[in-house]
Amino acid sequence: MKSTVYHNIIRVFLMALPVILLLSCRKQAASEKAPEMTAEEEKEMLLRVNKFLVQKDVELIESYSKRHGWNMEFSETGLFYEIYEPAQGKKVEQGDIINLKYELSLLDGTLCYSSEEDGNKIFKLGKSQEISGLEQGVALMRAGEKARFIIPPHLAYGLLGDEDRIPARSIIIYDVELVEARSPE
Repeated sequence: MKSTVYHNIIRVFLMALPVILLLSCRKQAASEKAPEMTAEEEKEMLLRVNKFLVQKDVELIESYSKRHGWNMEFSETGLFYEIYEPAQGKKVEQGDIINLKYELSLLDGTLCYSSEEDGNKIFKLGKSQEISGLEQGVALMRAGEKARFIIPPHLAYGLLGDEDRIPARSIIIYDVELVEARSPE
């Protein structure tokens, strides 16, 4: 009889032990909060993370363009570009009306948008809703030229993507032909 009582006490203790441990951990965790970051420390941390992500994007783009044998140039803003079919047409100027044939794809080859499917892009350079990487690339061209732009997320669709076909933080490739660049009337 004594051994049965003894076993029951041990059983109750063993069943209660996890609850006791859990409660003690919760109290300990609450008392050991991580130190608060100052606004300046938080800003510095975000800058370091951003620089790291930009550097990784650059490494991916350089590797990709090397594998494809592309001779890409690099702008100060981070745009990679190559005008692979030069022409003698009108040099693009800010405010010009742009008519552009294009294919937009991801680094994995997924075609997201194209002028064949959606029609040519027609926009006013410097005053459009187009991503800054595309506008910067087109500003380097002449009418009739063909070019490709590899655009990192910070010049493309950023952290969210376009919430349709372009995923978050995507590096995109524009292959374009500048059909026309005309001064506004």
